[in-house]
Amino acid sequence: MPGFRPKSSPLDSLRPAAFGADPAGERMARIRRSPNFADGVFVNPEGERHAPSGSLLTYLPTYFRKEERLRRAPAHAVPVHPTTVADLAVPATSGLRLTWMGHSSVLAEIDGARVLFDPVWSERCSPFAFAGPRRLHPVPVPLAETGRIDAVVISHDHYDHLDMPTVRALARRGTAFVVPLGVGAHLEHWGVPADRITELDWHEQTHVAGLTLTATPARHFCGRGLRNTQHTLWASWVVAGPGHRIFHSGDTGYFPGFADIGAQYGPFDVTMVQVGAYSEEFWPDIHMTPEEGARAHADLQGDASSGLMMPIHWGTFTLAPHPWEEPAEGTLAAARRTGARVAVPRPGQPFEPVAGLPLDPWWRQVAARPESGRVAVETGTSPAGRTAGAAEAAAAGATVRA
Repeated sequence: MPGFRPKSSPLDSLRPAAFGADPAGERMARIRRSPNFADGVFVNPEGERHAPSGSLLTYLPTYFRKEERLRRAPAHAVPVHPTTVADLAVPATSGLRLTWMGHSSVLAEIDGARVLFDPVWSERCSPFAFAGPRRLHPVPVPLAETGRIDAVVISHDHYDHLDMPTVRALARRGTAFVVPLGVGAHLEHWGVPADRITELDWHEQTHVAGLTLTATPARHFCGRGLRNTQHTLWASWVVAGPGHRIFHSGDTGYFPGFADIGAQYGPFDVTMVQVGAYSEEFWPDIHMTPEEGARAHADLQGDASSGLMMPIHWGTFTLAPHPWEEPAEGTLAAARRTGARVAVPRPGQPFEPVAGLPLDPWWRQVAARPESGRVAVETGTSPAGRTAGAAEAAAAGATVRA
């Protein structure tokens, strides 16, 4: 109903700007009309076995335990690709090029347009500059040197995906933002003009620079402030151009809806799939393990060997109890079992999926326990078009140990 506003409190005036703003007015009225909004909150395609807020208190002792903490960070400097700016200055020859900037931030150059997913350039993914998870490697390229950005796509409003300083910097460049329903309230609060914000419900589409951007379902949750109202939607994304189409999972647990997304919008040249910051004990249904990520890729493609899978949401911030390198090792192990073709680039390493990416298990050079749980793979230069997957992992040994 127009004019509806969430209940306020005297503490709202002290709320940090990074907390964003709650949806109100016509924005909230639209949220209430969504088929994905019930009993005052957005709901998942399938429920979760454990509430994220309840899991956090149980998880904290593990997070701060010294021996566990050492396993969750690299022992040496992460090798960031050194020539990202120069590489991006040369046009992609195939019409599709991806650059993983770390975590879930990906620059996609697709059919002449440039889309930036979940950009986080801050030192910490936190509402505070002095506390919160800190970057484990530098940003590969200064934000001002990323070149033209036609659209910024946000998957949901958690701090490791929606970063206020980065949003404000991009807003000054006149960039268009495409976000899930309700997230626009944060952006407007930070100074992004309303006419540069497009908010979509699941299966709604918009068109930017010759591309069709579609919000698709995901299994996750939302919230930035002390009051988690669940009034902003989370989404995965399909971006399709005249010659290519790609999928970005955002944050999600595994659910059967991936097959439906693939049937309706696929197949994809590349799936960018969340495989990090998982915990089967604390939050089994809102993030995917590498094995589940490979399964999601197969569902999306209808065939595990179709297209290319790029693991995301790992390597940059410590957000879960698993060892730092485990998402990469687990992805290779899953690729061996399913026949998937995967690419695991260094942060800032542009590559064109049609040519593939030579296998380079770069994470092993810096992991705190490099000999543990490795998948046995060839480490030489692969022929063009071959990526880390069944071909390189034919002689694979042990699977990843927890």
